[in-house]
Amino acid sequence: MAPPASPASSSPNISPRTTRATRNLKWAMAGRSKDKLAAVRDAIGAPADTPLIVADASDPASLKAMVEQTKSVISTVGPYQLYGTELLAACVASGTDYFDLCGEPLWMRQMIDKHEAAAKASGARIVFSCGFDSVPFELGAFFVQEEAKRVFGAPACRVKGRVRDMRGTLSGGTAASIKATFDGGRARISASSRS
Repeated sequence: MAPPASPASSSPNISPRTTRATRNLKWAMAGRSKDKLAAVRDAIGAPADTPLIVADASDPASLKAMVEQTKSVISTVGPYQLYGTELLAACVASGTDYFDLCGEPLWMRQMIDKHEAAAKASGARIVFSCGFDSVPFELGAFFVQEEAKRVFGAPACRVKGRVRDMRGTLSGGTAASIKATFDGGRARISASSRS
């Protein structure tokens, strides 16, 4: 039996372009509202038969049902510390690979500490921060290491980077993640001061 479709983000930034490498790719879109998913599917020009899966971050049973239909999940639903924990747990439990755009280091650390052993046991690969914020630095570090190996015969022990100029604005999701991170930090400080 052929593997089921892979749920993907309902982000309009994803383009369903077909190339030789993606002709056999099976994917689906998942979210809380089938009507909104259909609207996004149509707006991005995805085929009308693209599967739409209703799943909600606050409903672990719907997340379990979703991840059991696929090999991998790409999540763009942040703040992850508010909406990503149950999805990640469902992926780990079912052995489903998980990718996100997270930029919330405390949450990522908590999830690694909580799920690393189970993910290894189930075969789930968990990859955080696969987005605009991280990819340029990852590619830059890779390039520097490849050059270091070519020129010096070994990789550098440390690679640093910086951004000199950046254009654009803060997205609503990023602002919500920053707020959730500060709120969580305040709660931890408050709890530790009462101890």
